[in-house]
Amino acid sequence: MEPSAAATVTLRDVAAASGVSISTASRALDERGTVSRSATAAHVRKVAEELGYRRNSFASSLRRGETRTLGVLVPRLSDTVMALMFEELERAAADRGYFAMVATSGDEPDDERRAAETLLDRNVDGLILATARLDDKLPRLLRERRVAHALVLRTDGVSPSALGDDEVGGYLAVRHLIDLGHRDIAVVTGPSFTSTANARLDGARRAMHEAGIELPDNWSIAGGYGIENGFAAGDALLDGDAGRRPTAIFAANDNLAMGVMAAAHRHMLSIGGDLSLVGYNDIPLSSRLPTPLTSVRTPLAQIARTAIDLIIDPNKEPRVSKSMPTLIPRESSGHPQGQG
Repeated sequence: MEPSAAATVTLRDVAAASGVSISTASRALDERGTVSRSATAAHVRKVAEELGYRRNSFASSLRRGETRTLGVLVPRLSDTVMALMFEELERAAADRGYFAMVATSGDEPDDERRAAETLLDRNVDGLILATARLDDKLPRLLRERRVAHALVLRTDGVSPSALGDDEVGGYLAVRHLIDLGHRDIAVVTGPSFTSTANARLDGARRAMHEAGIELPDNWSIAGGYGIENGFAAGDALLDGDAGRRPTAIFAANDNLAMGVMAAAHRHMLSIGGDLSLVGYNDIPLSSRLPTPLTSVRTPLAQIARTAIDLIIDPNKEPRVSKSMPTLIPRESSGHPQGQG
């Protein structure tokens, strides 16, 4: 007899109506792995839909000792890249039957550890960290405690990591400026405790070395990743006459590049004319600025999928996976003044 509309439809009901065992019905309705395409599985799913069956994923997770929840730790959600990264992680997790919850740390190691412990207290099945520092103890502690985890965007070189190839990205950015004819090139990068800042600077230096260009110490400025950091660095680099300032700047993220743009405006220099500029990450705003920004695009969706897979499949290789970035040329980069 068909269950009444008011009754809760159970897996046993679906199995009976389908004429299969409970274990067969459970496998047909399990969304965690590859969905079976057999005629029997399709029949079970059709019967379940007709009966209005809703799988109690919470209860089944408890039976397996899982919560189907992943904790995501980011420095701050006010950072566009981190917000976009979380959205992609949330989407990739949902595609695999997981729910993602986020916490912020402000790039402070103590706050990072407290946030991680709070997420672990909620019995998440794994942690995804976008906060890793090169001097960070948390990934090591997670490895020692055998906590499933993956690092995104940044890496310590040891824990499972999904990130863009930042060294290649830095190379592409500066190679682009060199190909346009620039030789007076400065670099504004992020905190030295991040793998991103170091790798992007390494890539920039490699491109300059190939072209026989030297990067003066005072033309390589490291700081935070905020717009205000870019403004301060740009102001210092552009405070001089035309013969003593760079004709091009590579900023290691788009926030820094926007700060440099503001500094150039203060010094009454045109972007793409007096000063060429390349950013990094290609956030949505980059293409909509008054002078659209040339930027290196990081494949966030691919990175997110890889990070989720690194947690779900502990044997996935490689353990440190780097996705290839792409240079997106726009009006902010042009030939040096006098060339065309």
